[in-house]
Amino acid sequence: METALETLSEQAREGDKKALEELVKSIQDRIYGLSIRMLYYPADAEDATQEILIKIITHLDRFRGESRFITWAYRIASNHLISTRKRRAERWGWTFEIYEQGVDEGLAYPGEASFDEPEKELLVEEMRLACMQGMLLCMKRETRIVYILGEIFGFTGMEGSEILNITPETFRQRLSRGRKKLRDFMDRKCSLFNPDNPCRCERQIACDIEKRRLIDPEHLLFAVHPCHARQNEDAVNGLDEIREMLRIAMLFRRQPEYAAPDDFAGIVKQMVDSGKINILLN
Repeated sequence: METALETLSEQAREGDKKALEELVKSIQDRIYGLSIRMLYYPADAEDATQEILIKIITHLDRFRGESRFITWAYRIASNHLISTRKRRAERWGWTFEIYEQGVDEGLAYPGEASFDEPEKELLVEEMRLACMQGMLLCMKRETRIVYILGEIFGFTGMEGSEILNITPETFRQRLSRGRKKLRDFMDRKCSLFNPDNPCRCERQIACDIEKRRLIDPEHLLFAVHPCHARQNEDAVNGLDEIREMLRIAMLFRRQPEYAAPDDFAGIVKQMVDSGKINILLN
């Protein structure tokens, strides 16, 4: 895959529009996956993904092969996501303390959600996915992007530091900070991590719907989102046999590999053909 990206990027820089289209198709899901974990709302992630892809293709002439192409692409994406204006979910201003208060309120809520079993199962899945996405929002952007790159996407400290243009030590420190904050929160509250905790996804649904927090039964964001694959369920079923740090990582890596819903390659091709964006090619 990585070799193919290098080849496609070289061909695209030489003016091959078909290679450019294939290059965009090859990276759009990965860029979208980073964007949705940073911004929460799929619509905001779609907008950010298109903006990032345009930046990538209009700066192809600056890619000299000094790093892997995907590393260079993630660098552009990360810089964009760190510096872009605050999007809707980030304006909630969540911290782990605020998030914990919401969990406690859900546990104390007297009512229960009344849905048919198939719909209830879908809402439980939506609650699980949305809640874990929400946990990421409790981190500041600089910590959040490091956690996503290092813990969820599996980049090494050296690779992550190259993407973010920081030292490996700074990357490791931020990753450690993110791990600790998540571990402390999930150890206190999340039954997926600690089965002794009283919080269950199904117990949060009724309160969450009434308070209009994470889920809207009429407009599910994650449970019905197109995706390519899920991580092996055994990775979660065997939690007791995995170290704490890896247990949390596995929970986040179990999240779906979200598919970019739009044909970004087609959009880019139309913009190139119409002259709306200029590509500086060799």
